[in-house]
Amino acid sequence: MNLNLNSLNNKIIKCRACPRLIKFRNKIIKNKRKQFKHEIYWGKPITGFGDPNGKILIVGLAPAAHGGTRTGRVFTGDKSSDFLYKCLFNAKISNQSTSNHINDGLKLKEAFITPALKCVPPEDKPLKIELDNCSKFFNNELNILKNLKVVIALGKIAFDTCKIFYKEKFDIPNEFKFGHGKIYKLENGIKLVGCYHPSPRNVNTRRINERMMTNLFKKVKNLN
Repeated sequence: MNLNLNSLNNKIIKCRACPRLIKFRNKIIKNKRKQFKHEIYWGKPITGFGDPNGKILIVGLAPAAHGGTRTGRVFTGDKSSDFLYKCLFNAKISNQSTSNHINDGLKLKEAFITPALKCVPPEDKPLKIELDNCSKFFNNELNILKNLKVVIALGKIAFDTCKIFYKEKFDIPNEFKFGHGKIYKLENGIKLVGCYHPSPRNVNTRRINERMMTNLFKKVKNLN
């Protein structure tokens, strides 16, 4: 399994299918944030991270401009990751409550995390063709995770991306709609779970808080 995942990750990193995303990424690399001006940005597509034998998959939309695009690891080095990993640590899914850089010792327990779109899009708004181009990588990840039991989608676009993948295999009813804490069982027994994205906007407007997200992660751990 690890060999297959390594091969897939190499293909992801080398991908140049979306000119708009490449152009935007290069702009980010040149126009670094002041606090990161002395850092060398990763500046390539972002792969998944975690335990490939785990039962939980956490899906985000895309890497952050000065988070994953800078550090080279999904949900690392930005405010969304700060909030997310507090909750994952509280739920005993991660071994630490922070995700700052790629060599910080972070490990996930029984979980794997990946962005549906492997490159940061302008204004966090991917085009359909970009999601379509990246879908082959996402599909491969889902197929490689042989012990997968639960998919947690962080935000509506990630949720809809998961639905598109599974619609090719199963008859998904129209009532499969995004909502925080909504749990849907697929025909193969895998459960699709909606969760608000841990973005600063959602946290600041109190759409999501640490207790809500921690409790959802704890609940998901007990799903079979």
